[in-house]
Amino acid sequence: MTVLNDNLPISKSDSWRMFDDISPRYDFLNRLLSFGLDAFWRRQLVRFLPAQHNQKLLDLATGTADVPLTLVRHHKNIEYAVGIDLADKMLSIGQAKVTRAKLEDKITLNHGDARQTNFNADVFNVVTMAFGIRNVEDPLQVLREMRRVLKPQGRTLILEFSLPENKILRAGHLFYLRSVVPAIGGLISGHGAAYRYLNQTIEHFPCGAAFCAIMEDAGFRNPTAHPLMGGIATIYAGEKG
Repeated sequence: MTVLNDNLPISKSDSWRMFDDISPRYDFLNRLLSFGLDAFWRRQLVRFLPAQHNQKLLDLATGTADVPLTLVRHHKNIEYAVGIDLADKMLSIGQAKVTRAKLEDKITLNHGDARQTNFNADVFNVVTMAFGIRNVEDPLQVLREMRRVLKPQGRTLILEFSLPENKILRAGHLFYLRSVVPAIGGLISGHGAAYRYLNQTIEHFPCGAAFCAIMEDAGFRNPTAHPLMGGIATIYAGEKG
């Protein structure tokens, strides 16, 4: 399945095509629909980065490179960062942002698949993934790949949407995801299916302790979940033993 027909469902294996389709309005809609919180959530990743100097960072499903740009700007100990994604149009926008920020010496963007990267084992101090793990068909496979490329005692950080435990907050959030997001996102992007896909993947993806259990199955040591804004999003952290 592809995303070229707005009436067709979107398969996770083809989700990168969807992101290419909506790439011209992707950053704008992220800020609009999250009320700017998406940038705040990414900055929270800095709190969980390791303390050592000369860190090498890999960002999976990097999209328009917001994660490497944020982390390099706010954490002086990152020596360099590599971002990979299957959506080349998203990468082109990301590369323009890297160039404008004059960070080409620290950030490299490449076409690549989070399920099977081209990197050797034990290379990176940190592997990150923001709002991407729910878009892959086999999260466990991606988590195992993240662990493979990490150095011993390296850390993975995953930022993902989740559902609040508070019933009132959860109900309001679900209404927003099911009604407001598809209406506004579809109107501005011209791709209604993409923003219907968003709420469906959030609602059906395991979060909190359930996702930590998947991280443990992938071999991460003592994974932890750190809810943001009452659980609208969550940062997951785990270390390679």
